Amino acid sequence: MKKQFQFSTAKVDYYFDTGFSYLEKLVSKDQAVILTDTHVFAAHKKLFKNWRTIVIEAGEQHKNQATADSVIEQLIAWEADRKTTLIGVGGGVVTDMAGYVAGIYMRGIPCGFVPTSLLAMVDASIGGKNGIDVGVYKNMVGLIRQPRFLLFDTGLLRTLPLAEWQNGFAEIIKHACIRDAAMFRLLESHKVSDFRKDTKLLNAIVKRNVLIKTKVVANDEFEQGERKLLNFGHTLGHAIENMYQLSHGQAISVGMTYAAVLSQQLTGFKQAPEVTALLGRYGLPTQYDFDRAKAFAILKQDKKKNRDSIHYILLEKIGKGTMQLLPFTGLETLLAKDKTDGK
Repeated sequence: MKKQFQFSTAKVDYYFDTGFSYLEKLVSKDQAVILTDTHVFAAHKKLFKNWRTIVIEAGEQHKNQATADSVIEQLIAWEADRKTTLIGVGGGVVTDMAGYVAGIYMRGIPCGFVPTSLLAMVDASIGGKNGIDVGVYKNMVGLIRQPRFLLFDTGLLRTLPLAEWQNGFAEIIKHACIRDAAMFRLLESHKVSDFRKDTKLLNAIVKRNVLIKTKVVANDEFEQGERKLLNFGHTLGHAIENMYQLSHGQAISVGMTYAAVLSQQLTGFKQAPEVTALLGRYGLPTQYDFDRAKAFAILKQDKKKNRDSIHYILLEKIGKGTMQLLPFTGLETLLAKDKTDGK
């Protein structure tokens, strides 16, 4: 099923409930290069037959300029030009890298994404944010540029280990917290295994989350206002993710827990225990023993900072996120209290 969405500078075609084989109808093999990683290539080797394919090392630690340079060198070797479409087939690291390289190679070539992880399907591949990490600083370098298309084949999720499903549900829970109270209740009545077994249920939750994020981004593509709500849990989460080599979902889960507790103090939010209980239901951590001084030093370099303050995403109630500009001095004191038990 195809749906088209209009962003400020581009139209993007979304293909829901569509098999990977449909990719040949979207772009010819002689004008395309696929970018994937070692894990996805090993799990789905047959899919890449007769496609020009660049395989990078898997893992967030490889989402850097050195990897981008190696991809660019391969594109040059294949004489890729401005009519070449770079297709990211993989998780969030791959789609970020594909979008970033496509945006800078020859000052911009077309790109498309086939997300292969739940996290990439419901979050990372959507919205046009493409970038790389610089040391411990997440997504410090990059650009906002929309892909030509997104192809959602949930059959690709069958090979994922449980940890990767949990990773994706962190972002699904985030969307529920800031935007969709009804989905929050739906998640409370299910568990990860339900979605792994039931294709119809899985397709519905993927589409629901894709549409939530797409609507927010379409209204605020360059993150001047509403789009910032999508950073719920990410301010602290990003600060600790690369410090401790946590998965994105684990780090964001801890970040959401802290944000929910901060919300109790700053907005009168009364449902922090429900948020932490749901995170736990999906196998996500709500506490982590991290070095607060180091995490705060990284947090102070966050892209959302405003001199001596930062836009922090809080909750007014489940389904309604809000943004507050918090001074770093006050935030440091609040985070140091470490009351993450929701009490």
